Amino acid sequence: MDIVKVFGTNMKKFRTEKDLSQEELAEKSGLHRTYISAIECFRRSIALENVQRIADALEIETYKLFLEENK
Repeated sequence: MDIVKVFGTNMKKFRTEKDLSQEELAEKSGLHRTYISAIECFRRSIALENVQRIADALEIETYKLFLEENK
């Protein structure tokens, strides 16, 4: 499992399900849009504090961002 890819993929999935742009998610989470983009493109690891901020902004349980889809 590549945790960076799993997290980035899940974040993008939940963001688009909530019809949020990267900029809107960035604003809600207090993070920068380019940081959100880098996570979704698997170019950036993420601090645990920011994981919680993103989960809160997406209004989901934190663990859901780490679940790998069945292939």
